[in-house]
Amino acid sequence: MNLRKIVQESDTVPGRVFDIAVLVLIAISIVSLSVETLPDLSPRLKQALSSLEIGITVLFTVEYGLRIATAPNKWKYIFSFYGAIDLIAIAPFYLFLGIDLYAIRAFRLFRVFRILKLTRYGRAMDHFGKAILEIREEATIFILATMLLLYLSAAGIYYFEHDAQPDAFQSIFHSMWWAVATLTTVGYGDVYPVTAGGKAFTFVILMCGLGIVAVPAGLISSALSKVRRDEEH
Repeated sequence: MNLRKIVQESDTVPGRVFDIAVLVLIAISIVSLSVETLPDLSPRLKQALSSLEIGITVLFTVEYGLRIATAPNKWKYIFSFYGAIDLIAIAPFYLFLGIDLYAIRAFRLFRVFRILKLTRYGRAMDHFGKAILEIREEATIFILATMLLLYLSAAGIYYFEHDAQPDAFQSIFHSMWWAVATLTTVGYGDVYPVTAGGKAFTFVILMCGLGIVAVPAGLISSALSKVRRDEEH
């Protein structure tokens, strides 16, 4: 059996077994990471989890090497989305090998991105990826417009509320938190306007926030429909 067919394709029994083995490793890795966060773990369990992490990382490293070796275009795979995810799945372990500083150990949480490896096995994710490519220009313009609106919101509420609440709205940068919470319609309520102008301005921003939620949803929905129609034809 050709090694490339086993690693890169899923239409054979060995290929399906290989994919299932990777899926099981991902599941074990995520469960292990979650267990590590439990308080008062015994030293013995911590050692077992550490050994399990080493074993999983070695297996993921072997998988990464096999995918590079069997890829038709090795550089294309390395710099692809899936190639980047496969690298992220193992990089934190090797980057901080032998270093036990508390601040650096936090980078081990990047192991959670291993769950993104699951995207390789979902047809729906392929559709979603094609949809994102379909609307990349519109999405770029939308993101830029959103960033501009975010800044204008922070600047506007600063000028309305700074004199009345100098501690809450110390600067435009301090006002960014209010702008994010309001534009996303989350509204935590920890910072809010008290002036008439600030309240009116907030109403306008909230209306804009509804559009921010609706526009990308509509774009993606339309693109997904187009992807499905293209595949059917």
